Amino acid sequence: MIETPSLVDQYCHGVLRTELGLGTFEAHLARGEGPPAAGTTFFDTQTGFAVRRWCPPLLGLEPHCPPARYLARRRELGVLEAGRKLLRGSGITTYLVDTGLPGDLTGPGEMASTGAADAHEIVRLELLAEQVADTSGTVESFLANLAESVHGAAATAVAFTSVAGVRHGLALAPEPPGPGEVRGAAGRWLAGRRVGGALSDPVLLRHLLWIAVASGRPLQLHAGLGEPGLRIDRTDPVLLSDFARATAGLGTDLVLLHGYPYHRHAAHLAGVFPHVYADLGAALVRTGARAAAVLSEILELAPFGKLLFSSGAHGLPELHVVGARLFREALARVLGAWVAEGAWSLVDAQRVAGLIAAGNAKRVYGVE
Repeated sequence: MIETPSLVDQYCHGVLRTELGLGTFEAHLARGEGPPAAGTTFFDTQTGFAVRRWCPPLLGLEPHCPPARYLARRRELGVLEAGRKLLRGSGITTYLVDTGLPGDLTGPGEMASTGAADAHEIVRLELLAEQVADTSGTVESFLANLAESVHGAAATAVAFTSVAGVRHGLALAPEPPGPGEVRGAAGRWLAGRRVGGALSDPVLLRHLLWIAVASGRPLQLHAGLGEPGLRIDRTDPVLLSDFARATAGLGTDLVLLHGYPYHRHAAHLAGVFPHVYADLGAALVRTGARAAAVLSEILELAPFGKLLFSSGAHGLPELHVVGARLFREALARVLGAWVAEGAWSLVDAQRVAGLIAAGNAKRVYGVE
């Protein structure tokens, strides 16, 4: 049996503090642009089936119980107690929490107390820049305050994360933009935006990435499937090859988040560049009962010291549970089969499992 007693969720979000109706709950199971097919719900997905497999027993119900019964039990317990039971039942011992999404979401402190775990903050670069822009009157003050804010955030955050791929695409010029180019882009963006306006200018996105690289903190880059309406061909992690080459040797690790359905590309980059790591989160959560097959594809290419577990969960504590349970099940199935075949020793399988579950994340992010 492959054991992973310590589990570091190296990328997730907080959970909603409010009670959820059926429609709101379902919307977090599949990020589509419209309603489900007639006569079905978003529970009719691999993620939805995984929720029904793993979460009901934590709330005192049988596995695979009907969604209506599960949600009734959730309401009966209340959002706080249900969240406590689910997070503590996930087996996750450390959460690294991206605090850059809107909504009434718990922060790292609440995640730690609710889940009886440790928690640390990941700072989202684009949100930080937007907040700085809201309080900066001139281009010069914006750029100065931005550099100072990133430097200040690096003192407490365990990592930075960027959604440049979501906002613009990952085919950005790999080199840092020049000072004049940055000032011009900042001037145009500030002149045309309203308070709270989103940052999507490619020059400023590159500028942000390079400020983060200079901080020395790990930099997480979103790739693969993401928000509804996203052109995923623009988020293939292979588009980051030149940026990875340009940042090699500078002392900052790059973590390719999500990756799926380009998980093999992410695994390949992790094998080529010493400072590049690949995340397992979305690839396993989205594929559910097929998670073991997808994990085995990632393990074909990536060195075992370059893979990181995450749930990628947002909003629902159920997604933290599903992320953790699918990962453990898939890892045990894949590595256990290789041990049974004689391809691996049990000692090696257990050591690799510990690396992917927690050891690699502890090393990259400096958390214990």
